[in-house]
Amino acid sequence: MRGAYDEIKTAGADVVAIGTGDQVYAKAFVTDEQIPFPVLVDDDGAAARAAAVQKVNFATLLFDPRSMKGALRARREGFRVKKSGKRVNQLGATFVVGPGPQVRYAHIDAHTADHAPLKDVLAALPAPFPT
Repeated sequence: MRGAYDEIKTAGADVVAIGTGDQVYAKAFVTDEQIPFPVLVDDDGAAARAAAVQKVNFATLLFDPRSMKGALRARREGFRVKKSGKRVNQLGATFVVGPGPQVRYAHIDAHTADHAPLKDVLAALPAPFPT
C-alpha cells in the first residue's frame, strides 16, 4: 500500500493499517519502513475477530508450501521480520470501506503469503472526488 499511497489519496481514499504488535513496535515499524499512513494496534485481537480473520496453526505457519514460497520471495525482495507481535500466526485482511459503511472490497488471507492484489484494491476505490 505504501507504494500506491499517492494514487489512493488521489482517489479520495486513505489507508489505515492494523497490526498485531504493541505500540512500541508499531512506532518503530512506521519509522523503519517509512509508512505514510496511520498504523493502529490490535494487541488483543478484537479487530481481527470482528472481521473474521483467521489464525493458522504453527505447523501450517511453518510448513505450508504456499507460505514457504511467499517467505522465500519476500526474503529475496529484501523484506525481513524484525520483531513479531504477540499473534505471529494471525493472518491478515484488506478491506476497502466507504464512503459511509459500504464495504467495497474484502480479501481475507487464506495463508501467510496470500495478500490482496493491489490492482483489485485500487479498482475498488471510489472514483476521485471533484476538487
